[in-house]
Amino acid sequence: MKQKILNKQIDAVITWVNGNDTSWQEKLNKYSEIKIDFSKKKNSVRYNSIGEIDIAIKSIIKYAGFIRNIYLVTDNQAPEFFASLKLQADKAGINLFLVDHKVIFKGFEDCLPCFNSCSIGCMLFRIPELSEHFIVFNDDTFLMRKTTPNDFFINNYPIIRGKWEKFHEDRHLRNYYHKVLSILGKTEKKKSIGFKKFQQTSAKLAGTKKYVRRFHTPVCIRKSTLETFFKGNDILKENVKHRFRNKDQFIVSSLSEHLEIKNKTYNYNRNTQLTYFRSYKHYLVVKLKLFWFSKNTKKRFMTFQSLEMANEKTQNYILNWINNRLK
Repeated sequence: MKQKILNKQIDAVITWVNGNDTSWQEKLNKYSEIKIDFSKKKNSVRYNSIGEIDIAIKSIIKYAGFIRNIYLVTDNQAPEFFASLKLQADKAGINLFLVDHKVIFKGFEDCLPCFNSCSIGCMLFRIPELSEHFIVFNDDTFLMRKTTPNDFFINNYPIIRGKWEKFHEDRHLRNYYHKVLSILGKTEKKKSIGFKKFQQTSAKLAGTKKYVRRFHTPVCIRKSTLETFFKGNDILKENVKHRFRNKDQFIVSSLSEHLEIKNKTYNYNRNTQLTYFRSYKHYLVVKLKLFWFSKNTKKRFMTFQSLEMANEKTQNYILNWINNRLK
């Protein structure tokens, strides 16, 4: 029998940065070895936004009325329309709070300022008065259909969505491919520090033999799982000392999930229930994916990576579609 978590016992946490803030841009370039020209969209794509945070918050208010608190974690910033968002949340019986990096990095102030989502994510469980059960959202991941607590936790255990995969070194075909390249005197094209690499590092730290490759869905976390793991060691400090991404880091979303897997305190769902956009080149494909989401009632989540890179026609179509879902 499913044990239901009562309404208002689950919190939502969103990390966000206003990449258009010139003071923040100057601060980042002060600490970064590689300077970013924020006047060029492609150079600053990881930090650009067109108001996605408003959509993320509104989607939680509309489609997750069971949420107790929404914590928006920022670096001394606030969305332009925060006051109206807070009022909208209040009307729905949900509290909306701003949480500054200084709060979650208390005792780790030497690690600030921080521009690294891997480091920031590791400190979210330290939000004061955070619920035992909480859900972490990216600011470009939206709820687009009604959800209940059982979409995130069952029998008080988190739901983990994704695909079971072997670690890279255990994938024989991949290793053979690298050997062939070596014999031919070629090397694989160097890639940036990847999400899959961080997930595998996190799973190994938790002690699992394989890993669940998670996609861009909300992450369901139990605070006590992380508190227990980090107690009495320096693992947390070693990870959050990096102001910018480092190849040896772990990410708390995957660490938390694989700690639950190791302890057999989780629920697994292979179906991600996600529609994911990372390219907007083909207008008709975008329209088709949105159409199928509206028809597939099992879908819950939608992620738009770098939505600002879409052309005006496509962007307007997407935003109108979203606005209609949020009415």
